[in-house]
Amino acid sequence: MTTTGEDRATAPTGPWWWTRWRGAVLDGSLALVSAVECGLEGVPFARDAGIPTAVGVVFGVLAGSVLLVRRRWPIAVVLMVIAVMPAQMGYLMGLVGLYTLAAYEVPRRVVAALAGMSLLGTMIVTFVRVQQDAARADLTLGNWFVPFAAVTTSLGLTAPPVLLGLYVRARRRLMESLRERADSLERELQLLAERAEERAEWARREERTRIAREMHDVVAHRVSLMVVHAAALQAVARKDPEKAVKNAALVGDMGRQALAELREMLGVLRSTEGQVPAPRGGKDEGDVPLAAVGAAAAAAASRAAGGGAEGPCLSELDELIGQSVAAGTTVELSVEGEARSYAPEVEQTAYRVVQEALTNVHKHAAGAKTYVRLAHRASEIAVQVENEPPSVPGAGSAAGLPSGGNGLVGMRERVVALGGVFVSGPTEAGGFRVSAVIPAP
Repeated sequence: MTTTGEDRATAPTGPWWWTRWRGAVLDGSLALVSAVECGLEGVPFARDAGIPTAVGVVFGVLAGSVLLVRRRWPIAVVLMVIAVMPAQMGYLMGLVGLYTLAAYEVPRRVVAALAGMSLLGTMIVTFVRVQQDAARADLTLGNWFVPFAAVTTSLGLTAPPVLLGLYVRARRRLMESLRERADSLERELQLLAERAEERAEWARREERTRIAREMHDVVAHRVSLMVVHAAALQAVARKDPEKAVKNAALVGDMGRQALAELREMLGVLRSTEGQVPAPRGGKDEGDVPLAAVGAAAAAAASRAAGGGAEGPCLSELDELIGQSVAAGTTVELSVEGEARSYAPEVEQTAYRVVQEALTNVHKHAAGAKTYVRLAHRASEIAVQVENEPPSVPGAGSAAGLPSGGNGLVGMRERVVALGGVFVSGPTEAGGFRVSAVIPAP
């Protein structure tokens, strides 16, 4: 980013009122030349006025030196020019003074008034001087020559410096306006860049949350059932070998499916081909965009539920509940209202709520009787999963299933994202209840 106008505005480095030494040297040089000019012109002035020559020279030098303060007091310089005009001195001071008056931030009415006074004074002085010179030289001139000479001389000494000064002032204002506009655009671009970074960071956080939620859906339910079946296998291995073989087969199938799904997601993280574009800009080859990982996690989570590419749906609740029943949990499903088709994200969210609630039952209340209620309403779908307290105290932790506390958070995020309401908590009987109402227009 370039520096702004505030950064470009440097502090004055010159003496007194000059911002730079270069300006001070220029004004000093102009004042010196003007003082020499006015001093030389003071000689004929002293002779015509009948005063000592030294007085006329000193007067001229002092008058010409006023040009030194042209940047600080331009009006005073022009007034001095008008004052010494009858003495016919200060031509350079007049040109520079009028230019400075018009170029600097002096009100235009003041510039017009002082320029008009200078024009009129120059015209009168030139008229008198030309007429005197013509009479002294005994020249016969037309009546038009003296006024013409007076007008052209006054215009030539007044109009060019004033017009040049006005042009420089307008150009300076234009440059300042363009600079301010550029600074404003730069600040806007910087603000937009900051907002873009904030949106990017927010998107990264959201994508990380989505990846964590989808991976949790892929792993938690299936692995929880594996652990439950493994515990049952350990319990019946000697008493009922036939059931032990059946449970062992279920554990093997679930383990293979979980490994396949995890391998697919990890393959996306390592892949540099296929649907994930090759990274650019010198990034590491394993630096895969979070969106691609999240999409792969969602697809794997959908396949984990047996729902194909479009994800799980409510028609698969019987199979989901059957898996829990096979693991030794009594689950009753009740459906109210007339079933109908919903948007895919609504059915997936309802399915995930039931899936995660049953997973929590396996973790914290193994063997407890569980009720799954599904209500189809006019503009919404309600889901409730409630379990009784376990028949054996401490049965919830018998299988040694860990809990990271992410299941309820993931359920709430899914439901709230669709504008629904999610409530969870213990019941008075000692069990636990999960309720979700999802808008389904």
